[in-house]
Amino acid sequence: MRWAVGALLGICLSAAAAEPPLRFVVADSWAMPMVQLERGRPTQGILHDIMLSLATQVGVPAEFHVLPRTRVQNAMERGEVDVRCYAAQSWLPNQSGDYIWSIPLLFQRDLLISRRDQPPHVDPARLPRQSIGTVLGYSYPTLQPLFDANRLQRDDARNQEQVLEKLLAGRYHFAVSNQWTLDWFNQRLLPEQQLQGVAVLQEQHVGYYVRNDPRVPVQRILRTLLRMKMSGEIDDIIRLYTGSSENTP
Repeated sequence: MRWAVGALLGICLSAAAAEPPLRFVVADSWAMPMVQLERGRPTQGILHDIMLSLATQVGVPAEFHVLPRTRVQNAMERGEVDVRCYAAQSWLPNQSGDYIWSIPLLFQRDLLISRRDQPPHVDPARLPRQSIGTVLGYSYPTLQPLFDANRLQRDDARNQEQVLEKLLAGRYHFAVSNQWTLDWFNQRLLPEQQLQGVAVLQEQHVGYYVRNDPRVPVQRILRTLLRMKMSGEIDDIIRLYTGSSENTP
């Protein structure tokens, strides 16, 4: 009897070990506190920790694929990766393929930001024609009509941190950043050097989506994300890096 139980356990463990890794796509445009990239690999950050915990609880290894932002969706459609995090359906109006979305897990606030030598409150629609610091491949719905009318122009950088560095250096007067990255960037600056938010451009909840493929444990992933959210684990990870839990409106 014990031999039979041991054999069955061995079969179960072998089956679990044989499961393929969960392949996460990581945009190289992300910056701390979302993700720290070192030598092309994520090593820490809010999203890194959530992805790693998710894979561990699902019971499979985590595999990270770092790609340019413009190649992320194509990689999902080709089946090169399984899970994309920190995304909103409004960002992907022409999404093709079969995917299942998680519940909203995080909250993003996009700001128009400036140096301290600019007014503390700005109406983007009233700005004179000029370049605005943006991230390559990112969409900015609030500013897009102004870009289309050539009243404002995009000045794209590869990642969010480069956008802030260029603003700090005076390459342009205004840029776009999410609240978390702005706060993280300001930590290393003297108070008089710190960048400021001058207008809220967009606020929205974001989540994860998974390729609906029989080879991917879709329902286990979604149940685990729900459990991580409801238990407070995701808010604890956010608090670890930001000092506060999710700043919902």
